Amino acid sequence: MTDIEEQEEQKGKRRLGLSRPRKLEIRKTVEFGQVRQSFSHGRSKMVAVEIRKKRTYAPDAGGAMAEVKEQITGAADAAATAFSPAGGERKEADVSLHQGAAVSLTTEEKAARARALEDSRKSQVAARAQTPFPPVADFPGPSAADGTAEVGREAEEGLPKEADAEEAARRAEEEARKQADEEARRREEQAKASASVAAAKLVAREEAEGEAERRGGGKRPFRADARRPTLAPRRHEGRRRSGRGRIDEVTGEREERVRSLASARRAWEKQRLQQKPKEEKKVIRDVVIPETITVQELANRMAERGTDVVRALMKMDVMTSMSQTIDADTAELVVSEFGHNVKRVSDADVEIGLKGDADDEASLVPRPPVVTVMGHVDHGKTLLLDALRETDVASHEAGGITQHIGAYEVTLKSGATITFIDTPGHAAFTEMRARGAKVTDIVILVVAADDGIMPQTIEAMNHARAAGVPMIVAINKIDKPGADPGRVRTDLLQHDMVVEDLGGDILCVEVSAKERTNLDKLEEAILLQAELLDLKANPDRPAEGVVVEARMESGRGSLVTVLIHRGTLKVGDIFVAGGEWGRVRALLDSRGDTIEEARPAVPVEVLGLGGTPAAGDDVNVVDGEARAREITEFRRRRDRDAKVAATTRWSVEQMFAQAEEGVTKELPLVIKGDADGSVEAIQGALDKMGTDEVRTRTLHSGVGGINESDVTLARASGALIIGFNVRADAQARGMAKRDNVDIRYYTIIYDVTDDLKKMLSGMLAPAIHERMLGYAEIREVFNVSKVGKVAGCMVTEGVVRRGARVRLLRDLAVIHVGSLGQLKRFKDDVKEVKEGLDCGMAFENYQDVQVGDTIECFEIEEVAREL
Repeated sequence: MTDIEEQEEQKGKRRLGLSRPRKLEIRKTVEFGQVRQSFSHGRSKMVAVEIRKKRTYAPDAGGAMAEVKEQITGAADAAATAFSPAGGERKEADVSLHQGAAVSLTTEEKAARARALEDSRKSQVAARAQTPFPPVADFPGPSAADGTAEVGREAEEGLPKEADAEEAARRAEEEARKQADEEARRREEQAKASASVAAAKLVAREEAEGEAERRGGGKRPFRADARRPTLAPRRHEGRRRSGRGRIDEVTGEREERVRSLASARRAWEKQRLQQKPKEEKKVIRDVVIPETITVQELANRMAERGTDVVRALMKMDVMTSMSQTIDADTAELVVSEFGHNVKRVSDADVEIGLKGDADDEASLVPRPPVVTVMGHVDHGKTLLLDALRETDVASHEAGGITQHIGAYEVTLKSGATITFIDTPGHAAFTEMRARGAKVTDIVILVVAADDGIMPQTIEAMNHARAAGVPMIVAINKIDKPGADPGRVRTDLLQHDMVVEDLGGDILCVEVSAKERTNLDKLEEAILLQAELLDLKANPDRPAEGVVVEARMESGRGSLVTVLIHRGTLKVGDIFVAGGEWGRVRALLDSRGDTIEEARPAVPVEVLGLGGTPAAGDDVNVVDGEARAREITEFRRRRDRDAKVAATTRWSVEQMFAQAEEGVTKELPLVIKGDADGSVEAIQGALDKMGTDEVRTRTLHSGVGGINESDVTLARASGALIIGFNVRADAQARGMAKRDNVDIRYYTIIYDVTDDLKKMLSGMLAPAIHERMLGYAEIREVFNVSKVGKVAGCMVTEGVVRRGARVRLLRDLAVIHVGSLGQLKRFKDDVKEVKEGLDCGMAFENYQDVQVGDTIECFEIEEVAREL
């Protein structure tokens, strides 16, 4: 069965079968051959190679796919043989070349390749005719006559082969011309055929040159023209000599080459230089030095050995170990000693960039004003805010006074929004008023029309002036019978405050919080002042604010009231407040409703802090938990060091004073409250009560209920526990009862200050007063056995009593102060002797009395002191 029939059967999808009994076998596609491999210095070696053939298919004359046979490539082989430099003989390498070149080609490609081979053959024949053969002397083989005859013989034998090649090429060209028209429509990429022709031409030329190079001993002959083919030496002629001649080539004796002495000496020298230790250049590093650093950490940062660092410190008379800490100055000297660069940093550098850059003017948008209401206690501040907010906060205040600072957001009927901050008016809440004046834009000074200017009113004026914020005077309680707003305006002149009615620039509004009179005028004045201030902030940035108030609630943890200055605080933000940090779990507005974000000038209660910060601490949103921990650890360490330094300094300063004036009595206290502002106010009020003789000492203060640790601390130091609006838990109550620890609960700050004042007053030494009783004159001195000297006296003034204190005066000078031991009237002991009567007196432990001396009798009275 022919290949064409097989292809037709495959096209007809006929089953594979045999027309006659014969064996099915797989044609071998691997053949074996030998190739001479050339090495340097003229050496060569025969190497067995494996030649893999590939069965290729191509369309035949009828358009059917048929296997490419040896006959098809015969023309190409003949053409390749015609231009081969080796003449008529085909070596194993030539066979492998043509077998490897028999790839799957189309008829048009084979025709194009045949044309290329024919052109190459013709150009070689023309070149051979024009180029003479090299001199015979260049070939060390047979004589020149034999070489010429051999060349002629090979040329005569090659003529029939060249004719056959030309005939095959013509037939292939005719067949290709016929099929070129039919396949022109299917062949869209004509450039591909041209590339294939060029590649085949290049491969054939490179293979021919490679064969010539292998025969010539591995060296490529010099070619003056790359296009002109060169003749390789014939096999029997040997290798053509090139370059310098070799003795072993002439004599035919091959000796093994031995390494020269100079080459060995160069190798030894190279090895010696490689083994020689190289001097490493010292690396200069930038060493960062904090305020304190361990010796091991310093050595690691310098990349030096720890023992070397310890040795350098010993030279400086600093005896340390690897784990000990040294200060920054000592570390700087060590780093300079080792030749590194010093870069000093401080622990406070962790706060660099915390507040961010200044905002651009284009990013600022208007924000609501922040208004703080200040004034004297019981002048109606909270009641005025209730009237504006339409709430009733004042009625729920303990004792009828405000004891916490509060922040509220009020939306007016016009749609404008105002943030109000309410401050207590009691004298103990000075820090709260100062804090409120710092975070505000406008201050409303509330003055009662029937009471006038009071001490806390003056204090509020001073806070507002120190903060540099404008003030609006609200004269409240104008509905009362004894109200006199004119007197209030006149009294303000004494404090350099001139209202508009008197020609000044301070706005003044007469209001009545109880009757809700002129509240709209007050709102209008606030909005007018805010418009003049042109308040703006950037909401599109991380939030920054301040802690207005902080407290601890059961079941909710730390609850912090924050006033946002700029930026927007959102749920999920990580923020730092003083020495505490946390993640925002919830945001509550002034009415207790949950919100998702808080914009500038909006008061909000934040849940999520791990502890309770101090009122007035800054609030900043950070980019991660690691930075938040780093900042809070630094702040806690700084506060702890400050407290330790203050305690140490107080002890040193008081040591000499106590040695001279006696020991100061102290009342130790443990203070717990519901809000940080209240605890701060109590501590400030108690500190002001102290004197040089008695004072209070706060061992611990905090926000939250009284627990077992507070009771344990109070028991160890004999302290009093004060709970302000908080209570002790069951375990703490049981422990306090068992250990006799006094716990006192308060809800009004008045009661706290009054009770502590009484306690401190009781600790004061009583006042000593001397009350004169009378005078007596010594008329006679008697010596009585077993008694001693007895003075016979006459009472000249007042009365003389037994057991009273006496002074003995001689020439109006006091020579003795003591007690009266015996007092007798005749022979009887009496308690007292009145003026004009005589008596006998004897002093205790004193006998030096003379006639004419005067006795002064008096009593000592102790009077309780008060602070």
